[in-house]
Amino acid sequence: MKILFGIDHGTTRTKALALDSEMRVVAQSASELPQIYPQPGWVEQHPADILRVTTEAITGCLAALPPGATVAAVGLANQGETALVWDRQSGAPVYDAIVWQDRRTAKECAALLESGVGARVRPLTGVVIDPYFSATKIRWILDHIPNGHARANAGELVIGTTDTWLLWNLSRRRLHLTDVTTASRTLLSNLETLTWDAELLDLFDIPSAGLARLCGCAEFVGEIFAPGHAGRLPVMGLMVDQQAALFGHGCLTPGMVKVTYGTGTFALMNIGAIPKLSRQGLLTTAAWQVPGERAYALDGGIYTTGAAVQWLVEEMGILATAQESATVAKTVPDNGGVFLVPALAGLAAPFWDTGARGLMIGMTRATTRAHIVRATLEGIAYRVRDVLDAMQTDAGIPFRTLRVDGGAAQNSFLMQFQSDILNVPIEVAATGETTARGAALLAGLGLGWWTMQDISQSWQPAAVYEPVMGEDQRAELYSRWQRAVQRAQGWKA
Repeated sequence: MKILFGIDHGTTRTKALALDSEMRVVAQSASELPQIYPQPGWVEQHPADILRVTTEAITGCLAALPPGATVAAVGLANQGETALVWDRQSGAPVYDAIVWQDRRTAKECAALLESGVGARVRPLTGVVIDPYFSATKIRWILDHIPNGHARANAGELVIGTTDTWLLWNLSRRRLHLTDVTTASRTLLSNLETLTWDAELLDLFDIPSAGLARLCGCAEFVGEIFAPGHAGRLPVMGLMVDQQAALFGHGCLTPGMVKVTYGTGTFALMNIGAIPKLSRQGLLTTAAWQVPGERAYALDGGIYTTGAAVQWLVEEMGILATAQESATVAKTVPDNGGVFLVPALAGLAAPFWDTGARGLMIGMTRATTRAHIVRATLEGIAYRVRDVLDAMQTDAGIPFRTLRVDGGAAQNSFLMQFQSDILNVPIEVAATGETTARGAALLAGLGLGWWTMQDISQSWQPAAVYEPVMGEDQRAELYSRWQRAVQRAQGWKA
């Protein structure tokens, strides 16, 4: 029995699953990844932990394989925008990984924008100058280690994202590469050529000597090794996590949209082979480059969604677990006039306001714990609508349904409210690990096991939510939400 391995190295855990030739899941495993918060706005991970949890997920899934099963190929999806730098000779990290959520370079990004270079960077990259992306994180590391720039220019340092770090280590330092979709999240890659751009490298003062080789998303790039596994594992699929989820949802036709609800929430719309720039505050990003086809996507990231529910659990003590949020929200008939803007790390698309902060408004003496929980879940759905309204305007294509995955896709209250506020059906993925599935499907495509059409037709939802809210109520709620967002903006200089 030949199987395909899909690995999703995410922000809070790494998942691995195995697909057979009929695209059925035959084994899976996961391992939790700790986060580090050195000071407000900073988010880091130990590179050793990134490697450890990924190895644990791989070995756990290998151990769960049916008897006699062998791995034909591996696909890897990685948490985009997280940056690492390590010593080429020793392999030791020079600093912890700076996670995509980290905001430490906000002032540097603001200074670049004030200088006017943003007008040049956006058409080159499709994205905006923001701490979210890798370039300023890499620059910060080089600025804050002894002789960082000199060592990088001399080729002594390796610069990468989490996929580069994992492939380097799992291949026993034989592979130093990343794929074009991950590179498109760095602020260093040219959107049209999908290559490292000399002008951008010069702007951010990052030497090409440390950067990885770029490759496509469904091609053989080398082999990796897993502890306790005798054979070599051929790597045939590479993609950044959100694009892998788009692929795993079978959104292979322009106009199709997926939303992944995780720590943050990420919406992507397939826009086809031409990289059209957004006029609505969205990003344009490489969706995939596979044999015979290149696709781009409009991207709207929301920094704090699942993390807002965790905030209710861990810091506020309003919930015992995130899973009980749906039950609590349903105990009240409405939000009691309470709106919560989950801008705990600023507002990303389509506002791009690093100074925005979380806001709860509309409380009265009658406000209860349930109203606050409900307002938090509703705030997630409103933020998704902010992004999808902008997508439809940009693309000129009304989407007829929304495909979703991630932890909060299992929240029945949120999914019904999301359908209501968008006025479209919501299709929940049959597997919760759509990103890992997308990585495995890429590996199968690279092997020739199936075609793009086969992948598109394989989609099966586990649940469908239909809108039931009236148009007048929908318009009134969203209008009040927009007023709340205006009040949350520009709070921190």
